[in-house]
Amino acid sequence: MTLAQLRDPGLIPFVLGPLIGVLAVVETTLDPFFGDAAVATWVSGVLLGGGIVLARWFPLTGTLLAAGCYPVGALLGAKGPGGAAMIGLIGVVGWVGWREPPRRSPLALGTGAVALALTSVVTGKPSWELLFVPAILLPGWFLGLLARANAARAAQLAELAAALEAEREANAQAAVVQERARIAREVHDAVAHSVSVMTLQLGGLRRQLADRPEQQEIVLGLERLGRQSVEEMRGLVGILRESGTAGAAAPQPTLERADALLAEVTRAGLPVRLRVEGETVPLPRTLDTSAYRVLQEAMTNVLRHAGSVPTVVTISYARDGVSVAVVNERGEVRPVPASRGRGGHGLVGMRERVALFGGSFDAGPLPDGGYAVRAHFAMPGR
Repeated sequence: MTLAQLRDPGLIPFVLGPLIGVLAVVETTLDPFFGDAAVATWVSGVLLGGGIVLARWFPLTGTLLAAGCYPVGALLGAKGPGGAAMIGLIGVVGWVGWREPPRRSPLALGTGAVALALTSVVTGKPSWELLFVPAILLPGWFLGLLARANAARAAQLAELAAALEAEREANAQAAVVQERARIAREVHDAVAHSVSVMTLQLGGLRRQLADRPEQQEIVLGLERLGRQSVEEMRGLVGILRESGTAGAAAPQPTLERADALLAEVTRAGLPVRLRVEGETVPLPRTLDTSAYRVLQEAMTNVLRHAGSVPTVVTISYARDGVSVAVVNERGEVRPVPASRGRGGHGLVGMRERVALFGGSFDAGPLPDGGYAVRAHFAMPGR
């Protein structure tokens, strides 16, 4: 039996009933006052204990049975109720005061009081006992009412706390929705607009370079990258606004599009080769997106800080995860600062993406003067 089960108040009658029965037998056996009427007192004590146990499921019926121990004992020749029996009756009246509504629990109090009063009259007790003995049931009943009121108050406080917690969560969710909507407006109205204008201007520049095909091809690649950036930002706006259709047109960032990414940087003048090792396996969406972003950031760093140096990109699939390596075969690539204003994430951003999946990240110069960025993403559950 667990500790929580031992704390169940429903166990009280199971403990109190047998305990009172045993105490009644011990009391009438050891006290010479009861004399030859000990058996009658035993019967009344056992009847009281059974009534207390029955009160676990039927409070009023159990109290009626327990209170009947006094007239039954008097009919069998008992000299009077013992102390254990009195304690048991007080306890069962208090139990009913706790478990039954206030409009019904007085019935238990009245039943016990009447039983005690009738027993006092039948056995010829002094008249003062006619009032005193029933009055001792009042403290038990009052304690039961107090316990019931405290339980009701605790339940109300628990409901109030739950309502406040729900309201707090609702307010927090509303604040998140408002902030996402604000960010979506900023991205749509400012960033996406600026990139769209820049893309249009690149288109105009490309048309002016009709006699210079090499430069025109570079500008065309930049124009395509601009359109792709606009589509990705529109997709981001759709996600922020929780619209299922806003971002449908934008291609999802995934390692399956690594060749398209490298084609873009190739058109920008960077000689790059792609190697895929191992058997391609489906990746979790968040892991796939993070790996693609790390590759994208690493290639951006090469373009910004190394220029047109031969670069090898290796994507390795294994059972425990996926690895992405960007290695410059020669030349020197300076590490990107952790923050570049409104620029990319830098090395810190890449390291954070890898850390989210419990992987490893390493970036630094090579002995031959090149530079390498290696990131390993651990497969969840591996």
